[in-house]
Amino acid sequence: MRRFVVSCAATAMLVATAARAEEPWAERVIGAHIDQSTLSGTLDAEALEVLRDAGERLFVGRFTEADGVGRPMATQAIVPTKRKRPPAETFVRSAGLDAGSCAACHNQPVDGGAGDFVTNVFTSEGFESADFDSLDPQFSNERGTNHLMGAGLIELLAREMTADLQAVRAMALKVARESGQPVTQALETKGVNFGSITAGPDGLVDISGIEGVDADLVLRPFSQKGVMTSLRQFTVNALNHHHGMQAVERFGARWTGEADFDGDGKANEISDGDVSAMVAWQAGLEPPVRMQPQQPAWRDASARGEDVFADLGCGECHIPALPLASLKFADPGPLDMAGTLREGELAEVIYDLELLEWAASLPRNEKGEVLVPLFGDLKRHVIADQEVAKLGNELLAQRFVERNVFMTAELWGIGSTDPYGHRNDVTSLDGIIRAHGGEGRAAREAYIAAAERERSDLIAFLKTLVIEQ
Repeated sequence: MRRFVVSCAATAMLVATAARAEEPWAERVIGAHIDQSTLSGTLDAEALEVLRDAGERLFVGRFTEADGVGRPMATQAIVPTKRKRPPAETFVRSAGLDAGSCAACHNQPVDGGAGDFVTNVFTSEGFESADFDSLDPQFSNERGTNHLMGAGLIELLAREMTADLQAVRAMALKVARESGQPVTQALETKGVNFGSITAGPDGLVDISGIEGVDADLVLRPFSQKGVMTSLRQFTVNALNHHHGMQAVERFGARWTGEADFDGDGKANEISDGDVSAMVAWQAGLEPPVRMQPQQPAWRDASARGEDVFADLGCGECHIPALPLASLKFADPGPLDMAGTLREGELAEVIYDLELLEWAASLPRNEKGEVLVPLFGDLKRHVIADQEVAKLGNELLAQRFVERNVFMTAELWGIGSTDPYGHRNDVTSLDGIIRAHGGEGRAAREAYIAAAERERSDLIAFLKTLVIEQ
């Protein structure tokens, strides 16, 4: 990959664009859009900081009518979908508008963090939803707000793991074609097993053995069901869903033939550059850390609890760390589908996370790879069964993912982000562990059977996985 560095002139242009603002009392968040044409190559430290500052302002700012908040003639669907009639109210709890800013929900304990039960969102099947406003669980899933800390590392892991899995498929097809015999190959990457595929000499692939990932072998690490590929897709979706702020790259003339698809009187509400700024800010959010308690008793209990975590089998899904080869975050990315800008549609822009202060503290293995301490596996699992059904709490399927199947929750930051569960309705770590069914059932039973001291030590350990304030 050719390495570019943003020139001083380009940096100055970006600074000027991002810093431009109206009077401090102006009732709008967007004084001037970020010009995507000022972004190309690997941003230097100054340009990255300026872009991330602009993204933070868009993330925490409370959008108004002057910005284009609201979508009177558009639903929350990912595929641009018209309403039959405008809603009676601007803000409603069902499918939005349900927040004035991203930080209204992502704020625990800092901007970009998680949300309490009060910030729960309601989402339909998400892709081409009907024009309805309902909290009925037959039509709308209620979800808690996940934190975004370390999100850039998560997406980079997903990209590398996707490349590994797709390389396995390509090799299986090559060997099958050359040998004239079917080839079955395990789908493994970074120590995570996603089942297997069987490639035939005719080029057909049996996908029945794939586990925990879509048939295209693309890891989609965002959302509790694992259906969002990238921060860019997540951002474009959320801006429309929660705020009625529609990104040109999906709702503009290219795809809809309209500059004001939602019919609110404001055209081209969110530019390509605005989305890029928000992605840059989220991608660079500092990952959660393991706190060292000041109290000796807590330190000792936490050390024992880490061993209990392993002994009970928690680490089989909540893998403590996964290796990452590169911290260079390309935006747009390589894996999105139509409606989200993709690699090749814009000049390549790279946010080098190595430039951020927190990157130096990340552990590395003997290969020099970053060890991302996520306590997860970026894989979907069955997490409920007939006897332990607490986490099988949704009636509406999403993107062909079964109702009792969810992504492994990354545990980094869990000490700062209660309450727990997909609906934010479990108040304690003890409670959420006891709620594990399905593929988590064995670890649950081991936890229940453990001595009270061991259970307490495990909680002490989990409480050290925090988001720094």
